[in-house]
Amino acid sequence: MANKAIFFDRDGTLNVDVDYLHRKEDFEWMPGAIEAIRYANEAGFLVIVVTNQSGVARGFFPESDVTELHDFMNDELKKHGAHIDAFYYCPHLPDGKIKQYAISCDCRKPRPGLIERAVKEHDIDRASSLLIGDGDRDIKSAESAHIKGVKYQGENLLELLKKYI
Repeated sequence: MANKAIFFDRDGTLNVDVDYLHRKEDFEWMPGAIEAIRYANEAGFLVIVVTNQSGVARGFFPESDVTELHDFMNDELKKHGAHIDAFYYCPHLPDGKIKQYAISCDCRKPRPGLIERAVKEHDIDRASSLLIGDGDRDIKSAESAHIKGVKYQGENLLELLKKYI
């Protein structure tokens, strides 16, 4: 049987959007984010983060900073009995300064590549899954992947999630 998943955008949805966040010292959870993740875990959903991280292509920080921040997020969540099952991020930007990342790809939202990869790798049932994100590109990415997209506008994330699961 396929898995059901809640996809979350990262910056502006799970955490306060700080330009090109890459240091744990600058990380701050959005209202209800920890509780929403725990709620999704307890309801039997996989929790998957899909995020554009063009700061890598721009030369602002290395990919290792992205993975270290994601490890930090899960370490913090574990203190609250919650976890994120997988992180998918796009380090690309067509006009980026770092040549290896300066490409047009299918994983940069609003394209659906990150979601498609997660669906395949985690055997996810699209019909019983949804994505919550604060940007139009998040919703377009979800729709392109045939997953329901829900716009987050800064309200308590747990209360928003409860309306859908």
